[in-house]
Amino acid sequence: MTFYDEIQEAADYVRSQSDIKPEVGIILGTGLGRLGEKINVEKEVSYERIPHFPVSTVESHAGKLLLGKLNGKSVVAMQGRFHFYEGYSMQQVGFPVWVMKNLGIGALVVCNASGGLNPHFSVGDMVIITDHINMQGTNPLIGRNDDRLGPRFPDMYNLYDTELIELAEQTATELGYRTQRGVYVSVTGPTLETGAEYRMLRLLGGDVVGMSTVPEVIVARHQNLRVLGVSIVTDMGLPDAMRPVKIEDILHAANGTEPRMTEMIAKVIERMTV
Repeated sequence: MTFYDEIQEAADYVRSQSDIKPEVGIILGTGLGRLGEKINVEKEVSYERIPHFPVSTVESHAGKLLLGKLNGKSVVAMQGRFHFYEGYSMQQVGFPVWVMKNLGIGALVVCNASGGLNPHFSVGDMVIITDHINMQGTNPLIGRNDDRLGPRFPDMYNLYDTELIELAEQTATELGYRTQRGVYVSVTGPTLETGAEYRMLRLLGGDVVGMSTVPEVIVARHQNLRVLGVSIVTDMGLPDAMRPVKIEDILHAANGTEPRMTEMIAKVIERMTV
């Protein structure tokens, strides 16, 4: 069975569980899974039941695919994502995005929690991602390319869609929420960064750093999907002001901003042209 066949088999199983034809895909990261509560869910599908699908192993990641309606749009949402540090290949990490495209989505919304590199940012800030730097040392498109999925050498121009960035900023302003713009740096994890690493990543042009998002966005670009990425700053990585960080603190910060993030993204999806 080819990789394309595996994608088709996974998508066919999901289609067998629901008549929803999603227009937008959503990936909900650390501490952000409750956007799913705003979805009028027609069907929940456990990752374990979907052929060839990885399974979430991280605390706070529910491990369910939700199909339903959000503010009038048909959506498919991942409650819980996969990470390279869990031992999955980059291709496995990106696998759900290939499946969601097969289901019919035209846009992907990606959320994550991150460490702040930009000293002008604060814990709890919502950062609209304008670009990324891949520091994971590999790429989900390495290997034989199947032209049915996308081109051998996909362009990274307008990777994070400028129209969606402007729509998100406008929507946040109307709701009374402040947002930042920033470049997201993706590293392997699972360790947090050293002070020297924070300094290096800031010098490279990073505003926030995390352990996800980039593989899925690369796969989205491979299939010509529009992408909106939003990050919540859950801790600050300032090399001259380092403090111990616990996962409980990260989750607390993410949960504190989650209601604003949820409201903004729901409204953006409602207004989005796919």
